[in-house]
Amino acid sequence: MSATTPADGRRVYVDKQTPKAYQALVQTSEEVRASAAEAGLDRVLVELVNLRVSQLNGCAYCLDVHTRAALRAGETTQRLGVLAAWRDTEVFTARERAALALAEATTHPADASAQETAYAAAREEFDDTGLSAIVWVAITINAFNRVSILSKHPVRRAPAIPAPGR
Repeated sequence: MSATTPADGRRVYVDKQTPKAYQALVQTSEEVRASAAEAGLDRVLVELVNLRVSQLNGCAYCLDVHTRAALRAGETTQRLGVLAAWRDTEVFTARERAALALAEATTHPADASAQETAYAAAREEFDDTGLSAIVWVAITINAFNRVSILSKHPVRRAPAIPAPGR
């Protein structure tokens, strides 16, 4: 078994096997994060997008990483707990709802009707720079989800991060 093979021996950690490609993805992610900040998107909103896309894709590893990042950014456990059902709550702002819908449309672009609806809602809440940043955040986390899912990156028990009030 090589250093790039998970313990089960059936999968290759593609990030370790092809580190230059993975590093390029990391660099892209860093640029996307900077662009989002420049567009006025706060870290909580970016993490909500990362989490919602990771929920849709079923990426346990990215859900773990971005739940912790959201908590560190000041997100509440209540909102994290209901994120999968965000449409059925009143705890997300119109801006957050628009970003979440656009992230979902980016993740499932074949649903043209949902894509048009999401894009129209995002247009109401974001300028071109903000809208573009949300799409790039969703594109980037989709790529990381595929790396982690196909590599079967493990989620290990970690110390609790207390959630600050919001």
